[in-house]
Amino acid sequence: MRRLALLFTLLVAAGAAQAQGCGEVLSISTASAGELRAAFVAPTAQPAITLVLLPGGGGHADLDAQGCAQKLTGNSLNRMRPLFNGMGLGTVFVDAPSAHQGGDGLGGYRIAPEHADDLGRLIATVRQRSGGAVWLVGTSRGAISAVNAAARLKGDAAPDGVVLTSAVVLGDPRARKPWVAHSVFDLPLRDIAQPLLVVVHGQDTCLRSPPTESKRLIAATRSSRSQAVTVTGGPGPRTSDRLQACEGQSPHGYAQQEQAVADGIARFVRGGRY
Repeated sequence: MRRLALLFTLLVAAGAAQAQGCGEVLSISTASAGELRAAFVAPTAQPAITLVLLPGGGGHADLDAQGCAQKLTGNSLNRMRPLFNGMGLGTVFVDAPSAHQGGDGLGGYRIAPEHADDLGRLIATVRQRSGGAVWLVGTSRGAISAVNAAARLKGDAAPDGVVLTSAVVLGDPRARKPWVAHSVFDLPLRDIAQPLLVVVHGQDTCLRSPPTESKRLIAATRSSRSQAVTVTGGPGPRTSDRLQACEGQSPHGYAQQEQAVADGIARFVRGGRY
């Protein structure tokens, strides 16, 4: 019954968001990737904290004029977005830039210095608008983008902290497309000094995000405050295919555990423990 109640709450929240809009659409001109669009909801609690949400896959959410995702709707961060807002946290749900909305989406651009610069422009804009801290939250392949930005950016463009959920930690160098070999370990993790939360699911069977690497990931950084968390429970794996297991409605995406994970992230970004 509790699972059904949570699902009903999420569906109601999603329906209300579609009716009322999902946030102000920000448009950032980037140096090399065209227009970067993101749906911004300002924080309502103090101290003001805004989460920049970086979905996985190709990253192309196809935001409409009301800031609602037309694609990646099952992504865990898209599902958690209204929960964060309900706790007074601001959110910025980020679409792929206009130059990277083809079949591969962000693909190999996720590790490019230019991609970090794009996100830095967005962070600086959001910090000016919100007047508070700005954190990067990346899930699955979105974690590659988050690590790229956190490791490279400085000053007002740098995030105040980083949250990685179900991060891609293993690539496949034999794959036909070179970017499939990329993982967070291809980036200068040692340059991350901000607070860092790494969340995995103990039953995640996705080929790219085995839950055994979270402590190694943190150890590769210089994070000033860090925590590795392994989530358990939920409905369990829904497929034996280790690539299909990378979809959002699975342990990889914390299916039916959205509220608990969102609560833990909120506690950490506010200075506590998950």
